[in-house]
Amino acid sequence: MDILIKPIVTEKMTAQGEKFNRYGFVVEKTANKLEIKKAVEELYDVTVVDINTMRYAGKLKTRYTRSGVLSGRTNSFKKAVVTVAEGEAIDFYSNI
Repeated sequence: MDILIKPIVTEKMTAQGEKFNRYGFVVEKTANKLEIKKAVEELYDVTVVDINTMRYAGKLKTRYTRSGVLSGRTNSFKKAVVTVAEGEAIDFYSNI
């Protein structure tokens, strides 16, 4: 559970899950594809066919408030899109 931080549940990823059997996860920045594959297969009991990873840099954000301008930075993260074998699926809503 240290490698997988949280699943990505958006309209785009849900559509890809239904059409292409692809599911998105925010993962640890230092994790490689083999570690991600092992973690997903153990946690969700599926067969992983392919993994694509992306690294996102943090962005600078500025807010204008009554007390002045607040500036900060969003966190950087790594995202993995996991393709599951045909006929298998991951259900993120089963534990609710």
